[in-house]
Amino acid sequence: MNTPHRIYLVATTGHPNYGDELIAAAWLKHLAKVAPRSEIWIDCPNPGPSSVMLSDLHPNVRFTDTFWRLCWEAPEDEPWAVAAFVQHAIHNPGLAPRWVAGIELVRQMDLFHVIGGGFINGIWPRHIGLLAATAAAAHRSGGRAVMTGQGLSPVADGGEPLLRSLADQFEVVDVRDEPSAAMLVNASTTGDDMFFGVEPGLFRTEDDDVREVMVCMQSDLLDETVPALAGFLLDTLREWKVDPDQVAFVEGIPRADREVFALVEHDLPGARFHAFDEIMREGLPAKPGQRWLSTRFHLHLLAAAAGASGVAVSINSGYYTNKHRSLIERGSGWQLSEGLEIPASPSGGGFSTAALRELQQRKSALARTIYG
Repeated sequence: MNTPHRIYLVATTGHPNYGDELIAAAWLKHLAKVAPRSEIWIDCPNPGPSSVMLSDLHPNVRFTDTFWRLCWEAPEDEPWAVAAFVQHAIHNPGLAPRWVAGIELVRQMDLFHVIGGGFINGIWPRHIGLLAATAAAAHRSGGRAVMTGQGLSPVADGGEPLLRSLADQFEVVDVRDEPSAAMLVNASTTGDDMFFGVEPGLFRTEDDDVREVMVCMQSDLLDETVPALAGFLLDTLREWKVDPDQVAFVEGIPRADREVFALVEHDLPGARFHAFDEIMREGLPAKPGQRWLSTRFHLHLLAAAAGASGVAVSINSGYYTNKHRSLIERGSGWQLSEGLEIPASPSGGGFSTAALRELQQRKSALARTIYG
């Protein structure tokens, strides 16, 4: 297999979001090894911040937002209408004249790769247009289209036939969970793309103040209220008999993961807060022997990969329950807490060395299928 000369990654970087940035970074690091001379474009909703965070990971990476702009430009939210508009615009750029340059650019691409994450599903119905744009652009350029580590559930009402039709136009279709696979034909299920990027450099190696109990509580996409989540947290820490000075909070998305902390910080004197930029710069303070409480999926994945025990707190039954279960079923060793029921204190560690190695090997084999 020849190395593609021009590669177009479709991602959701730059928001920023800890997991999304790490997934993009993992693929860029891989491409820096196997395709250092290739021209790489990342199509993402926030190309400016993405460039600041990721541009040093490949010598020839550039950033745009063409596919995302086309999704937003569609005249309505309904997935079929979005897909139709985007596909028409790719073949007739005059329908979206402000993005003609970007549409013409994709005619030059050899490979289109929708990298992993849970951003194409019914929660954000316009995002189905990303698959439509990728399929149409590959048809127009003669390039290959692949998707990896996708979390496609829950799907928008009436959207399953559309999803299957678009997926049929991809050479490689890989998803991260069984509900996503069940909607498609012949999809592989290698798990989340972040398994491809787990490496020692993601974790803090020297810090005298890595706490025993780590918390990530988000304030977005909640079935419950933020105060209810704060109350659940305090009750859980009390049940576990945790001293406040042994607690630290981790921010996966700036501001969204600080609201619960803001409500409880005066009740937890001495608790520490690790901001997003800190963990990106210095590494995640995760290690064996810790206990974690996390609503965030990728903090569940990374902390379990570091060997920490934990409880995954599902705060959105239609989305997060499925995500966390996909990790538990693959051996994370964590408990799942639903409905803000106080969980027992976790023990037993995270992924075993063998389980994590197998998950990484499956992702590496998938990468070889795509890039040689």
